Amino acid sequence: MVAPEIDPLTYSSQLEQKLGRFKADFAHCGLPEPESYPSSPLHYRMRAEFRMWHEGERVSYAMFDPADPKVPVTLETFPVACASICALMPRLREHLEASDSLKSRLFQVNFLATLSGQMLVTLIYHRQLNEDWQIAAEALATRLDIQLIGRSRKQKRVLGCDWVEESFELNGRQLRYQQIEGSFSQPNAGVNRQMLAWASRQAAGLGGDLLELYCGNGNFTVALAPFFDQVLATEVSKSSVAAAQHNLAANQVGNVVLVRMSSEEISEAFAGTRPFERMKAIDLDSYRFSTLFVDPPRSGLDSTTLALASRFEHVLYISCNPQSLRENVAALQDSHQISTAAVFDQFPYTHHLECGLLLTRRQESACCANPPK
Repeated sequence: MVAPEIDPLTYSSQLEQKLGRFKADFAHCGLPEPESYPSSPLHYRMRAEFRMWHEGERVSYAMFDPADPKVPVTLETFPVACASICALMPRLREHLEASDSLKSRLFQVNFLATLSGQMLVTLIYHRQLNEDWQIAAEALATRLDIQLIGRSRKQKRVLGCDWVEESFELNGRQLRYQQIEGSFSQPNAGVNRQMLAWASRQAAGLGGDLLELYCGNGNFTVALAPFFDQVLATEVSKSSVAAAQHNLAANQVGNVVLVRMSSEEISEAFAGTRPFERMKAIDLDSYRFSTLFVDPPRSGLDSTTLALASRFEHVLYISCNPQSLRENVAALQDSHQISTAAVFDQFPYTHHLECGLLLTRRQESACCANPPK
């Protein structure tokens, strides 16, 4: 990847263009006027990854343009990254250049920062890491006050923890999230807080129980759980399930049952077409589901999950791909209509746009519904 063209003076107009495309794409769906949530125009990314380019004794951060992938674009700073990453970059490079043990065959550096001030740096090598590296890396982590991981083929050396804890205020609650190195976390923390706040406003007053698919590390689960009596949340990634369980406990959320299943599997469980050992202790008949919350991958919802979604009174949908979202809305148009909409600019200066919809069952289809119990 290569750094995007950054010009804060053009940011508002670029966001307006993206909003305009979104409204045009969904015009035939009865889209209400969407709320728009901008990003900070600078220093918004909490994650950054750089190749390391070696020239003599110098080591530089680099990115590559797909149109010319053999020519590095070296960087002195990276205004997309949050302020703490930008401040650390030159200090880290200075220490790397001063140590043969740390810079030898160093291939890549990854940063993971938090609003709470924690920092995790991963150094990735094309060589095995020995005890000389360990000694130098421990000194580096102490000097820079960071968590540090060294990786090479079949090696992972952790100095401190392989995770950081994010913490911020939302609706009068102080939320805490464990974010594990290598696992997904929201890259734009400021916009993520806006997404959580928007989703919470939509959930307020819906009542009943919630089914959440693709819950990840519990980012939305922790925020939405207080608005429902019970929550059944699903996620397929083992590391994300472990982080979600930690985050539920850390935030003292006690009304969530978490099960490691894919969206297709949970849809089959609801349909009763296939028994699952992992569902043995879960009594689906004890739930009174009013709402389905989904934050799927770019491909959107598959046909089996869409069939499940059509049975819910409310579908709260966060999407990272307006095209697959539009296709899913079209598939649900006979049963649901769009009640509210929002766009969230997670990735300024790119064509990407995160969006959210609250879909509500049409009154004329309510008599034909077969709601999940």
